[in-house]
Amino acid sequence: MSRRRPLHWLSDNAGTGLRELPSNAAWLVSRMLPSEAAAPAATTRDTALKMRASVEDAIPAGDSVETRMKRARVAAERAQRAEEEAVAAAEESKQSSDRARLVAEANRSQIADLKRELKRRVEQSVSEARRAADERVERERAAAQADADEELEQRQGEAEAETRDARHDAEVKQQRAKELVADAHGRLAEARALADEAAQAARAAAEEAHRQAQQLAADAEQQAKAADRRVAAAEEMGKATAGNAVNGVNGDLESHTKAELLDLAAAMDIEGRTNLTKAELVSAIKRASRAKR
Repeated sequence: MSRRRPLHWLSDNAGTGLRELPSNAAWLVSRMLPSEAAAPAATTRDTALKMRASVEDAIPAGDSVETRMKRARVAAERAQRAEEEAVAAAEESKQSSDRARLVAEANRSQIADLKRELKRRVEQSVSEARRAADERVERERAAAQADADEELEQRQGEAEAETRDARHDAEVKQQRAKELVADAHGRLAEARALADEAAQAARAAAEEAHRQAQQLAADAEQQAKAADRRVAAAEEMGKATAGNAVNGVNGDLESHTKAELLDLAAAMDIEGRTNLTKAELVSAIKRASRAKR
């Protein structure tokens, strides 16, 4: 059948929406995130990785959407095959009905021809018998008429049997066509229901991905602000420590936490600071202060 089926259109569009869901979610996240120029490079990369993992987790897999789409496509294909079988059965039923009509018409024509031929034979026999004798004519006419009646009855019985068989075959195939049409309608309804279910699941997944993207954007903004505050504090501490070193005062560095000392070492650009202990950080900061002095 050349025209496009509604089920094909529905399953193709639903599948296209699911395939484009990850890219659409990624675009939405990129639009909602603030500029990364204000945050450190390491913090930005960590935030991007967390956002990508969260978006991938939000996309349904397994039995959530993809399996339902497969079921919808399989059901649509079964419905289409059932519909094609129903159409073929209906066409075969029509052909059987046409053959039954042709058989009946041919039988009627043959019987009419046979009647005319038998009538001609009877009349010929009567005419021949009348010339011989009236008694012989009567016997010949009766015998001919009996033969004609017997042959006519036999042919009529055969014709009726052929017509009855042809009509029965047509009725059986017509019933089969009706059953296939009903089955095709049922399969079509099932395929539509599965397609609707898959579309609803896809919409729910998209809404969940959108919600998580908004949450991740808010978290990323808060992390960026916190990082800015830490960098500013480290710079202030570095400036204060550098000033104390120039004046010959190292300050009470041991009272600071290791995290504060790491921020201070980062502000003073001390190499290998992440691998140093707290005491080593104190010594390195003092050396750097003396070197600047």
